[in-house]
Amino acid sequence: MVQRLVGKQAPDFTMETAAGSGKDFGKVSLSDYKGKWLVFFFYPLDFTFVCPTEITALSYAADTFKEMNCEILGVSTDSIHSHRAWINTPIDQNGLGQLNFPLASDLTKKVASDYGVLIEEEGVALRGLFIINPEGELKYQVVNHNDVGRSVDETIRVLEALQSGGLCPMNWKKGDKTLVAK
Repeated sequence: MVQRLVGKQAPDFTMETAAGSGKDFGKVSLSDYKGKWLVFFFYPLDFTFVCPTEITALSYAADTFKEMNCEILGVSTDSIHSHRAWINTPIDQNGLGQLNFPLASDLTKKVASDYGVLIEEEGVALRGLFIINPEGELKYQVVNHNDVGRSVDETIRVLEALQSGGLCPMNWKKGDKTLVAK
């Protein structure tokens, strides 16, 4: 049975990271994002084909997220050394180039398991994307097959909807009216 996470406190984590600059290593915990929104996403593996399209698209949109008081954190079951090598590989050679956010390493696979995205037989994560509010509550999750990349525009739209504080109908966009419960 799949455990419901939305509407509950997000599972805590502490992981090592490779900085988006490709130079430094660090550590990150969920508590580091207290007071900010967090787009927390899992991807299957470094040096693959769909993953860099998503990761670089999120990196290009990082300023938009920052304007919305939102940070971004990517995670896979690869090592921080693999992350750094991938960041330091040019985009035209299937690398990422420098990023505007860190990549975390979930070598133990505990975090992927806690968030319900671990494919145990393969030891990799599904494409899971979670939006966590400034109080640490998980407000949104989407998990899809690893063959299909996610939409940055949809992630921004959902974040705007969550931040609106209203009831947002299908296809709601920033500036649209929210619904009033009767």
